[in-house]
Amino acid sequence: MWRTTFKWLCLALLCSVSTAFAENWPCWRGPRGDGSSSETNLPTEWSATENIAWKTALPGIAHSSPIVWEDRIFTNSCDTEKEERLLVCLDRRNGKILWQQVVMKSPLEGKHKLNSYASSTPATDGALVYTSFLDRSDMVVTAYDFSGKQKWLVRPGQFASKHGFCSSPVIYKDLLIVNGDHDGESYLVALDKNTGETKWKVARAQKTRSYSVPLLREVNGKMQMFLAGSHNISGYNPDDGTLIWNVNTDHLDIEQYVASIVYSHGLIFVTAGFPDRHLLAIRPDGSGDVTKTHIQWQHAREGVSYVPSPVAEGDYFYVVSDNGIGSQFNAKTGQRSWLQRMGRHFSASLVNGGGLVYFLDDDGNTTVIKPGDEYQVISKNTIADAFYSSPAISQGQIFLRSETHLYAIGQSTKTASAK
Repeated sequence: MWRTTFKWLCLALLCSVSTAFAENWPCWRGPRGDGSSSETNLPTEWSATENIAWKTALPGIAHSSPIVWEDRIFTNSCDTEKEERLLVCLDRRNGKILWQQVVMKSPLEGKHKLNSYASSTPATDGALVYTSFLDRSDMVVTAYDFSGKQKWLVRPGQFASKHGFCSSPVIYKDLLIVNGDHDGESYLVALDKNTGETKWKVARAQKTRSYSVPLLREVNGKMQMFLAGSHNISGYNPDDGTLIWNVNTDHLDIEQYVASIVYSHGLIFVTAGFPDRHLLAIRPDGSGDVTKTHIQWQHAREGVSYVPSPVAEGDYFYVVSDNGIGSQFNAKTGQRSWLQRMGRHFSASLVNGGGLVYFLDDDGNTTVIKPGDEYQVISKNTIADAFYSSPAISQGQIFLRSETHLYAIGQSTKTASAK
């Protein structure tokens, strides 16, 4: 009897240890908004037929990245024939589609060839799931519960861009914050996440399209929200939208931004933009216009990305350019350790976990590298499909979304609550 009891105690202990290190991936770029996972023992080798827990065909076509909350996966999509924007919910354990809801029906907007009609990534707090889409000239933000019932729908502002729409919401306290940089009266807006009521809305000065998602961090004991876009890199108070500091990038010929910011070693890292390309490390501890005082280091053009967001791992900072050139920098000094051709073209943002960095290109090739003084490839893995979305990591698995399918990389896992 005591042996059976001891066996079950051991199994319970193993389960509690394994789930203690599991994380949800609740929004664009994961639990910290920077592409990082605290999980270990992540998959490093797979193919179209090996180490795949499941593969599910998704309705419609989209570049929206998946998010994960315990045993639920959510992603946006678009049925282009019916002109319907969709929210899709899947069972993480087996990939089964549990439900899909038509968020809205609207004519397909004009867009860039590398954009889609459902590129924004949902966000969830574990109770509601939030989406954002474009309905003609209006941004539409919604909330659904986990059964697929719509709780609210609001139109917080207009949006116009010949490149299309992509504004992924982020959650802060009881607020849902969305970037409204567009070719018009640009804005940054915070909604009550329970009701959709506008809590604050601030104008953005330059009225220029950008697609960067805000990043939230504590700096010197106070929360800041970093945003790159509309000719500026800025720090805001997320409680009321007050501008704390800004770096004007007109002197660098940067007007538009897509990649999200990363924070590490007391610096924010920005890779941008259009029409020129620059990589900047900025100290976010100033006030007012800090253009001439707070840029720690910078690089121009070579290996700088426009669309793929970077990551930081340990003492290093990683970026891959849209045309496939990867780089490793010393995060504090900006010294480049290596520069490597890593693929034909990249749209997906980088992710890191277990001390490794994952580079996914448009053609389904994932290069896994280990940080260090030398360029060290752990593995190269290929799934021949078109990938424009960014990976998600949760409960020991990596989720890759192509335009039409969702793949679960790694072994199937039992039901467990992420901590």
